[in-house]
Parts: sequence; structure tokens; C-alpha cells
Amino acid sequence: MLPASIQITGELLSAAEVQDICESLKEDSVRLLSVRGCQLSDRDFGRVCRSVAESHSIAQLNLNLGVVSSINRTRHLADALKTNRSLQTLFLHGSPLLDAGLVTLNTALSTHPTLVCLDLGDCMLGDEALALICGMLPPDGAKSGLKELTLSANPGISSKGWARLAIAVAHSSQLRVLNLDYNPLGDQIAGMLAVAVASSRTLEVLDLEGTGLSNQSAQVFLDMVENYPTSLRILVLAENDISPELQQQICDLLSEGEDDDDREAPPLLSGPASSALMPIRDKYQQIRDKYQPPAWLQHSNSSPQMVLLTSGLGESLLAETEM
Repeated sequence: MLPASIQITGELLSAAEVQDICESLKEDSVRLLSVRGCQLSDRDFGRVCRSVAESHSIAQLNLNLGVVSSINRTRHLADALKTNRSLQTLFLHGSPLLDAGLVTLNTALSTHPTLVCLDLGDCMLGDEALALICGMLPPDGAKSGLKELTLSANPGISSKGWARLAIAVAHSSQLRVLNLDYNPLGDQIAGMLAVAVASSRTLEVLDLEGTGLSNQSAQVFLDMVENYPTSLRILVLAENDISPELQQQICDLLSEGEDDDDREAPPLLSGPASSALMPIRDKYQQIRDKYQPPAWLQHSNSSPQMVLLTSGLGESLLAETEM
């Protein structure tokens, strides 16, 4: 029997329900556990974490929307990650981790042998946390690192912190999806990110929705995709002060790149072609009823379609699909 999923949203979990979850984890019958926005006691949260530590089947853990609500819970999670060896995707979006929480989690996250997708959006992070996250993007030729990273809505990170991330992205040999939406980046940081994208051999998705950009940033990205080879396939520029004409030009150029790749390899996903500038979470709405784990979990090389199986907010298809 294939491992199934447990998905609960916004519920008050009883001790009996937590016990059922823990037993299923220990029996290796769960591939996906999602308790987004759920309320449970500190004791029960600790029980769940200990069961995650023992599980050999869990691949995705979704604790979004405040489930990891204290430093004590962060310690429980860190202990679980140090023991677990199967987790591939971890969602902590909307958890008040602060820099202290990332310090607590850092060793467990950076040394986990299979973790490739991490969502730290809206976690109240600052420069200290971002420096640790950059360590999870090892330079080319080093150990494997994250393939998808979400840092949406962390306004406490300074320009210096974002510049440090841009350098890490430029030298990361693994990162394919980077979601930075709803951070006050501005044109200067966007320019640094454009250089990082041009340097990266793997980055295919960059979400810059609502990041305070202007036509200046769009012109830089247009020049990049028009004149330099890049792996970029999706650039999200919605909710910025950018002219529709510039957005369309970038879209057309990125779409041309996708068409070239489509001729080289058969598509994995059926359906009409979509605008390369649409938010990822909307662009792939039509395939949310199909379960297909991120292709990089099984293969070392991928086509553009393979890396677009998660939404711009970090909620992957696996997390939102009943199996």
C-alpha cells in the first residue's frame, strides 16, 4: 500500500486526532502531513515532531500559518529534522520564527540529507537568518542544497541581506525556484538579482510580485533575456509599476525559450501554453487535481515544466492534492 496524505486546515486538533496522526507516521503510512493553521497543544506538537523523526515515508511537512508558534516548538522541530532522513519539502510560511528560530533550525536544515524545498515566507526574518539561509545554497561543486526557496514577505531583511542572497544564488549549483514576492526590494536589489540570474545555470523561476519595481528593473531583465543565455523560464512581475509593454516583451522572449526547449524534449504537462509572467500559483491551477511530485526529487536533469509544480506562495501540488 502506497503512503497516503493527512491534510487538515484550521482545525483544533484533539489529543485523539494527534494520536492517530502519530501512529500513522510511525507506521510509515504517510507521505504528506499538512496541518496548516491548526491549533494543538505544545505537548501534542512535540508528539507529532517525535513521530516525524521516526517516519521513513514522510516526504512533505506543511506547518504553515503559525503552527510553529514559539521557540520551544522550533526546538522540537529541529530535533525531529536531525533524526528524520526522508523529508524533502518543509513549509513554515507564516510562522513567527524570527532570526532566533532560524538559528535554532539552522544545523538541522543545512545538514538534512534529502531536504530540497523550503518555505520561510512571512516568518519575520532578518539579515542574521538570511545569512544562514545562504549557507543552504552551497556554491557550484559543493554539497547539494535547496532547489526551491521561498522568502516571501520578510520585510525585515535589509538591502545588504538581499545582496548577500543574490551572490549566493549566482553561485548556487542547485537552486531552480526562488520566490521573493512582497518584499520591498526596489530597483537596486532587482538589478543585483538580474546579475545573479544571468550567472546561475539552474534558476528557472523567479517571483518578484509586489516588490516595488519600476520600468528600470524591467528594462534590465529585458536586456538580460534578450542578449544573454539564461535558464530562466518564469519571471513574475505582477503588482509592480512596470508598463504592460515591457512585461509583454519579456514574456515573449521567455516563451520563445520555452518553445525551443519543448522541441528538444516532450512536454510533461498537457494543456494550453501560459504566459510566462503570470503568477505561478495561477498559471498551474489547471493541474492541481493531479498528483505529481517535483520531478527533481527523482531526476538530476529537468525540463522547464518539471520545476513548475509548486505555487508562487510555496503551496505545492503535493500539499494541495488528495491522494
